[in-house]
Amino acid sequence: MARRSWQTYQTLLGLPGEPVEYIDEYFVSDAGASTSDRDSLTDGRPRFAKLESELLGDLAPRPKDFPPGSHPFGARTVRGTSWMMFNINAYARMLVSDFLASGGKIAVVEFHSPADLGALRQKTIINATGYGARALFGDESVVPVRGQLARMIPQPDIHYGLIYQNVSFVPRRDGLVFQAIGENDYYGFGDDTTVPDRAEAERAVTTIASLYA
Repeated sequence: MARRSWQTYQTLLGLPGEPVEYIDEYFVSDAGASTSDRDSLTDGRPRFAKLESELLGDLAPRPKDFPPGSHPFGARTVRGTSWMMFNINAYARMLVSDFLASGGKIAVVEFHSPADLGALRQKTIINATGYGARALFGDESVVPVRGQLARMIPQPDIHYGLIYQNVSFVPRRDGLVFQAIGENDYYGFGDDTTVPDRAEAERAVTTIASLYA
């Protein structure tokens, strides 16, 4: 499934609006900084599948180490590779346009219980309600994972991403995106907060900005 998905997204490269494009991404670490190990978790949280190196390592370029002096970040350790980046606005517009051009229709309907689905005339329903499935279907196994993006005006001349001190920076076409990601994949796990955190946003931006001080 992952390989089929990867192959499909390759067909979107170079389309108007750049719904998908490749960027270089650099993982920057301070000298002597330690890295966390997700496998050391012992608190009962579910483990995530690790497919990048074990099964799918041949899909993306292998990471390359850049020694001090070969990059603009001083004595820090830098490792880089190339990844596909989704420009969400262009990608969503393309999907909606293709859907409507194929005869699809969009209707906004609010459901309060599974019984409400009986009013639909369609015989097949795809449940893609995300976290809403927890309330709609009483599915307590659905776990919220909070994330927050901070945006700045786009800069077309920036074509690379950064990860530094648990903050991710992505140069999307509709705006530069900064996000606190924590030390492992469990940042925001179990947190259903939806109120924006201004302090977190400012920390994310200033963390990346500190690389250029």
